[in-house]
Amino acid sequence: MEIFGIPSQALFGQLLIGLINGSFYALLSLGLAVIFGLLNIINFTHGAQYMLGAFVAYLGLQHLGMNYWVALAVTPIVVGATGVLIERTMLKQLYKLDHLYGLLLTFGLALIIQGLFRHEFGSSGMPYPVPEVFKGAINTGFMFLPKYRAWVIVASLVVCLATWYVIERTKLGAYLRAATENPSLVQSFGINVPRMITLTYGFGVGLAALAGVMAAPIYQVNPTMGADLIIVVFAVVVIGGMGSIMGAIVTGFGLGLIEGLTKVFYPEASSTVIFVIMAIVLLIKPAGLFGTQK
Repeated sequence: MEIFGIPSQALFGQLLIGLINGSFYALLSLGLAVIFGLLNIINFTHGAQYMLGAFVAYLGLQHLGMNYWVALAVTPIVVGATGVLIERTMLKQLYKLDHLYGLLLTFGLALIIQGLFRHEFGSSGMPYPVPEVFKGAINTGFMFLPKYRAWVIVASLVVCLATWYVIERTKLGAYLRAATENPSLVQSFGINVPRMITLTYGFGVGLAALAGVMAAPIYQVNPTMGADLIIVVFAVVVIGGMGSIMGAIVTGFGLGLIEGLTKVFYPEASSTVIFVIMAIVLLIKPAGLFGTQK
């Protein structure tokens, strides 16, 4: 069976790959949007923290016998704690300065972290096993859907929507948003604003680490895995609107699908289509699709 002259199996296969990529775009850009929207910091260390998530899971398996499910629960906390340390010792000095200072600091940290891991582990990928429960594939009638990839798509969507709900629809989210606009007012209600900001940064970093754990069985574990992805994720955030939670989610999944379709109909443009869309969006709506002009 063919669709627009393309074998249906090839088309649905690329759509699946697009959804997988979109899941990671959404999770990573969500973390970036949370950090920028609530802390006003452009966190270029995000790619390195994604890589750290994969490495913590890998090293935990190799040296502690930590299985995938334990890694999924523990890794975001461990890597998030390193994010808290970075925020408390470095980033808190930059909140009142121009965005450029935060970008330069986090970019430098990303290079340092990536360089240390490349020196220690080299640049070749190390395999991470798929959990036993997700081995094999489901026959959908028109294609075989690998169980693990289906899990990644569903889990990413659930985490993204839960994060959006907490930030946009709960009292905690209201406090977080208010703390960025008027911290002294929120502090007058007895809320520790600096601690809230620190934990928010740790949460954003934890989302990157969670994505790293889920990516490990698909892309393997290597020190450059974050560097290869972070530029695309920044483009996703810009298109969706800097600081927009829903923008990060919708744009992440949407651009993953567009990228997958481009690989079918015009493969030569698949590596640049996201950046072309970013340029068009910035010309038409500089604040992004879901952003608001300040």
